[in-house]
Amino acid sequence: MINQAQVLDALSQVIEPDLKKDLVSLNMIRDIKIEGKKVSFTVVLTTPACPLKEMIHQACVNAIVHYVDKEAEVEINMTAEVSSKRGGERLLLPNVRNIIAIASGKGGVGKSTVASNLAVALARKGARVGLVDADIYGPSVPLMFDVLNEKPMGRMVDGKQVMVPIESYGVKLLSIGFFAETSQAIVWRGPMASRALTQLFTDADWGELDYLLVDLPPGTGDIHLTLVSNIPLTGAVVVTTPQAVALSDAEKAVSMFRIPNINVPVIGLVENMSYFVPEELPENRYYIFGRDGGKAMAERLGITLLGQLPLVQSIREAGDNGHPAGLQEGTVVSGIFDELAGSMAQQVAIINATSKTEASLV
Repeated sequence: MINQAQVLDALSQVIEPDLKKDLVSLNMIRDIKIEGKKVSFTVVLTTPACPLKEMIHQACVNAIVHYVDKEAEVEINMTAEVSSKRGGERLLLPNVRNIIAIASGKGGVGKSTVASNLAVALARKGARVGLVDADIYGPSVPLMFDVLNEKPMGRMVDGKQVMVPIESYGVKLLSIGFFAETSQAIVWRGPMASRALTQLFTDADWGELDYLLVDLPPGTGDIHLTLVSNIPLTGAVVVTTPQAVALSDAEKAVSMFRIPNINVPVIGLVENMSYFVPEELPENRYYIFGRDGGKAMAERLGITLLGQLPLVQSIREAGDNGHPAGLQEGTVVSGIFDELAGSMAQQVAIINATSKTEASLV
């Protein structure tokens, strides 16, 4: 006769590959039910974008069959509760579990394209996602999400008038571009731009979110300092291309986040435009901007290379048409962004787990 203690003992042999602890001690096993030889339970992952979901599922089945009963019929419900390192004191954006900056050292490396496709890929996997377009002087999110003519509505929350983010493709959006004409130049000094950025966080009703991505302007200026000073970031993703000029500036962005009085974890590096793939010759690769420059930099700086994205015409066209390429389920391109989203979510879970462990040792 199978009992719950046997099931828990078996599942305590299954190690979560990233967190290096067993599923039982991590409290990832819930709702165990046993009917004769039928065993069912829920595995609660740290993110719906977990790239190791199938591996963990199979490991659990193997553990029950091996340690409990070789004739057991195992049914597993895989779900997720996105982890957070923010703890109980979330004075700003209390219902947002992770705030992630998407940064680059220089313009033109595809940072907004990466941010947009990361957002839709996470949303497609079931995560609750928001995107702040913090590129105050060159907002591109309204175009990329086909909401150029949308205007956020207002509502009263706890006696305060707040903005309601625009929603597109399952992603909540706010951008300074919603408050200006598309052809209008935004000519603001640093303090005014910084105040506008802060309002996109503090004067908005973001609701419950697993990930709030922040598409930063290129460089390391006022907007970046405002963000890291006022907004509790989980970490930052840095986007570059393989060429030396872009890598030099990307390294400056990494070093900014690592300054002791800023100290924002660098989640990883994305190497965009790694190689060119002609649509008619998908097996061919041309390394127009150099080869593996981002990979080499990530290894040298000791940060994770989250992914190497190809230079593909359809990605550019999808962004210009307001329909991010990551939405095109079943395509090679959407698969690439799915993998990137999974890699980022994986590193966020590791950062959160590490932060909790360090806090418990203090």
